[in-house]
Amino acid sequence: MIALVIGVAVSLFVALIGTPFFIKLLKRKHFGQFIRKDGPESHYVKRGTPTMGGVMIIVATLSGWIVASFVMFISVGRLPHASSVLVLGLMVSLGALGFLDDYAKVSNQRSLGLSPVAKIVGQGAIGIIFAALSLLFPNSGGLTPASLNIQIFKNFNINLALFGTVFGVVLFIIWVNFLVTAWSNAVNLADGLDGLASGMSLVSFASYTLLCLWMSSQNCALGKNPNHCYVVRDPWDLALVAALIAAACVGFLWWNTSPAQIFMGDTGSLALGGAFAGISILSGTEILAVLIGGVFVLEVLSDIIQIGSYKLRKKRVFKMAPIHHHFEFLGWSEVTIVTRFWILQGALAVIAISLFYGDWVIGFGV
Repeated sequence: MIALVIGVAVSLFVALIGTPFFIKLLKRKHFGQFIRKDGPESHYVKRGTPTMGGVMIIVATLSGWIVASFVMFISVGRLPHASSVLVLGLMVSLGALGFLDDYAKVSNQRSLGLSPVAKIVGQGAIGIIFAALSLLFPNSGGLTPASLNIQIFKNFNINLALFGTVFGVVLFIIWVNFLVTAWSNAVNLADGLDGLASGMSLVSFASYTLLCLWMSSQNCALGKNPNHCYVVRDPWDLALVAALIAAACVGFLWWNTSPAQIFMGDTGSLALGGAFAGISILSGTEILAVLIGGVFVLEVLSDIIQIGSYKLRKKRVFKMAPIHHHFEFLGWSEVTIVTRFWILQGALAVIAISLFYGDWVIGFGV
């Protein structure tokens, strides 16, 4: 636990102290944000605000992980397990894709970066690699970071291997790609107001820290009651990564809250969404993640509903999508929207944690 505390402190420190220096660097390079012309007029003043701030979230997270891993090694001789490496690899890879998108925007002097096709192809390639690697690296007990079991409740899952090993692996890769693409795009859509995505990410990753720590203390490898334990390869490592990302979000939020001095850009939103997807997959909580990241889901749904309605009926359901912009057009202040969305995300996270614990106590699906 001391390694987790030290790692969190380092991650927080790097994000909090390092971000203002990164802001100065971006300003010297003139790497500023471009604003949609069809968006709220109040956003025009944000034009030129440094973007690519997600670089600091990634750097802070990696710094905390390296220090925490060193502390664990010198104290108990423990090396990082595969799950943390996989999640961080997914986070960095998607962050790199987002960086290319952000760089294209500032280079081309427009609010659009990579083409949608290029971004989807990139996310797909990264997702395939992550999915394939997560089925490798068995531990001494034969557990791999992920499995072909799609868990609905603790004691109820869908075993994709029943469709045949090869077809099951194909289905698993499709499933993982869907989650990686969906969550990275969901956080990306939510990154439209000062502090919105970083604050909601903080809540979500803090929730995963608690859930994975509980999984670690009730892991089946510890000889717990088979009906009240979790078959997860590296729950403590997942808790560590979630805690480090949450700490990085806290440090970044200091500079990203209204009025934002820096935006995370696609670099940060794709990285955070990917890390969220990775932790949900490797912890076997893909379904529960819908609640843990509930407001991100609402953002995506509002966009889907808006596009679908306009294509089918030539009418819009919302004044503007995603939904946080709808409330802006209704006259809500930016700070009010962000604060209320944080509260809603927190409430949904509490419900998710309650269901998670209730599943352990009562055994839903038994």
